[in-house]
Amino acid sequence: MSIRSTRERNLWAQFDALQLGSGWDESDIGKPQILVEDVFGDSHPGSTHLDQLSEHICRGIYECGGAPGRFHATDICDGCAQGHDGMNMILASREALADMVELHAGFVPWDGMVLISSCDKSIPAHLKAMARVDIPAIFVPGGSMRPGPNQTTSLVAGSISLRQREHDGITEAEIRDYKLTGCPSCGACTFLGTASTMQCMAEALGLALPGSALVPATMRDILAYSRRAGRQIMKLAALGIRPSEILTPAAFRNAVIVHSAIGGSTNATLHLPSIARELGLTLEPELFDEINRIIPHIGNINPSGEHLTESFWFAGGIPAVQLALRDYLDLDVLTVTGQTLGENLEAIQREGFFERNEGYLHNYGLKREQVILPVAKATETGSIAILKGNLAPDGAVIKYSACAEDMRRLTGRARVYDSEEAAHDAVVAGEINPGEILVIRYEGPRGSGMPEMLMTTEAIVCDRRLNGHVSLVTDGRFSGATRGAAIGHVSPEAAAGGPLAFIHTGDIIAYDIEARTLDVVGIDGTMMEPAAVSAILEERKKTWPLKETPKRKGILKRYTESALSAMQGAGY
Repeated sequence: MSIRSTRERNLWAQFDALQLGSGWDESDIGKPQILVEDVFGDSHPGSTHLDQLSEHICRGIYECGGAPGRFHATDICDGCAQGHDGMNMILASREALADMVELHAGFVPWDGMVLISSCDKSIPAHLKAMARVDIPAIFVPGGSMRPGPNQTTSLVAGSISLRQREHDGITEAEIRDYKLTGCPSCGACTFLGTASTMQCMAEALGLALPGSALVPATMRDILAYSRRAGRQIMKLAALGIRPSEILTPAAFRNAVIVHSAIGGSTNATLHLPSIARELGLTLEPELFDEINRIIPHIGNINPSGEHLTESFWFAGGIPAVQLALRDYLDLDVLTVTGQTLGENLEAIQREGFFERNEGYLHNYGLKREQVILPVAKATETGSIAILKGNLAPDGAVIKYSACAEDMRRLTGRARVYDSEEAAHDAVVAGEINPGEILVIRYEGPRGSGMPEMLMTTEAIVCDRRLNGHVSLVTDGRFSGATRGAAIGHVSPEAAAGGPLAFIHTGDIIAYDIEARTLDVVGIDGTMMEPAAVSAILEERKKTWPLKETPKRKGILKRYTESALSAMQGAGY
């Protein structure tokens, strides 16, 4: 294998001296050099164990004659940012992490790289960086957390926090018990939120080894996948296979098909287009809608279904879904194995992957078909919809698989708030009534950095009076764990002068998921014809000032001043 850094080493002897001074052996200098970058740190359970994965990746690289260089740039967690301004930094961190990998990968000529992460923004950041840097690369997912007591997840926090605020019916012992059991191990939260969804998308795109998404983070298998990734990156480097050869339009379509089938997070509609953009590709929101109209929803996974991500992996994970959907997928796409998707599926069947892991599923008294439904038994098509109308000319997103049937079409009075904090306080104070549509605006990419609205959606679904009776419409985003009638990513956003900025409390909003519509249908409590509504909104646009943007600095200033629309991925 040719060594990419040979010319640079001959230009400046200090290059070798600096590496040797960092602990490299003299024999390492002439070997293919592989960047191994993780988000290891004490930021959250999804990152605290990744140094172990990196160590095993490095062993695999050494075994095959390479020399690994380890780098770290710790990620941050939505869960720690709930309820305060730290949430505004979360989506911007995706861009910062992608930039850091680009810097680390660009200052010396590596022969390949392996990137390791588990969670919401670090995975898409790493996939964006792989596409941007475009040297041979493999992604290693950080796996799933263990289930909590009684097959619960960390999102018991929604009920706990609401009861704390209401000072009603909760004891200090209950709060302590949750804190001690809500996150019982390392790994990504064990529901199909954005973290778990993006692990699945990395594998579905062909950038992670088959079967590696959502491995339980405490099992030996995750170390075995890491060692294998270290060996495989040496093969990819020798073959010269780059991410741009893997991330084709067909690969993205395959990923959207898998996303539709498993009921993945709405945030994938931000991340997949942003990854595609790094390669000059455009992933239109209409593609998600087209695919979700035809693909059977076969993933019975929390929050759209019953079971947790650990059980999903035991049931066969992404390879089982791909086999079930093989008639819909392009099986000829290239992957990081150096083989096609079709060849990978044949190999994993021969290897005994499914039979071996199904025994773990039996420990829970489950069968595979209870977690991953046979296509013939699927009762629903797709999981998300793109809505359009006079309130969202460029589009909005809803995960209807997590929304009750009787809330998939509604006409209601709007209750409008200019921040999530104000809306959340109104819910907790009992100011919102059944049948109303809660509107939160100025929370889009340019408005405030596009925070997620999990505190508010959980406050609604944990309130017996409101659950199943109140919808939420916002230009912000949602957690992948969001349940209920939650419509997000409304574009253009309010801060960009979108129609959302020019409605107020008392206007009437209607949405229809089947028809894919989201409209203002009345003004100040009076139903009107579409032309009359449009005329009034246009008049308001002329006279109503937009909310003044607060003074910002640093990365949040750079992000909010340059971020694209949510329908374009909300990147730079």
